[in-house]
Amino acid sequence: MSTRIALVMHDPLGAAFQACARHVLGRVPDLTVFDIEPDADPPIQTGRILDWMRARGPGEPVLILCDLYGATPFNIAAQAQRQALEDGYMVHLLTGTNACMVLKALTDQQENPESFSERVRQGALRGIVNAEPPYDC
Repeated sequence: MSTRIALVMHDPLGAAFQACARHVLGRVPDLTVFDIEPDADPPIQTGRILDWMRARGPGEPVLILCDLYGATPFNIAAQAQRQALEDGYMVHLLTGTNACMVLKALTDQQENPESFSERVRQGALRGIVNAEPPYDC
C-alpha cells in the first residue's frame, strides 16, 4: 500500500519543491501540488484537497506536507485532514517542509503510514547541518 503525497504550500513553493525533486531524481515525482494563492478561498481549497483524497478512497493513506505551521496553507490542509479523518481516511500532516523531507517522502519505503510519516520528519532534521569549515566531504 503506497502513501499518496501532497504539498500544500504558499504559491509557488510547492511547484518549486516538485521541480527540485524532478531535477534530483531525474523523473517526474509522484506527488500532487496545491499551491495556495494569497487571495485563495479556504473552503474551496479545502474542497480541492478532499476531492483529491476521495478520488482513490479511504484505503490509501495520505501524507500532506506544508511549509509553515499556522499559516493559511496549513489551516486549509488541517481542515481537509480533520474532515478526511472523520470520513475514515488515514491522513498525516507535517509542517516545516524542506527539500530533504520531500525527497525522503518520494524515495522511502512506504509500508506503514505511521512510521513513514516519522521517517519523513526525521529526514528533514537530518538535512539540517551546521556546515562550518573544515568540511568533511
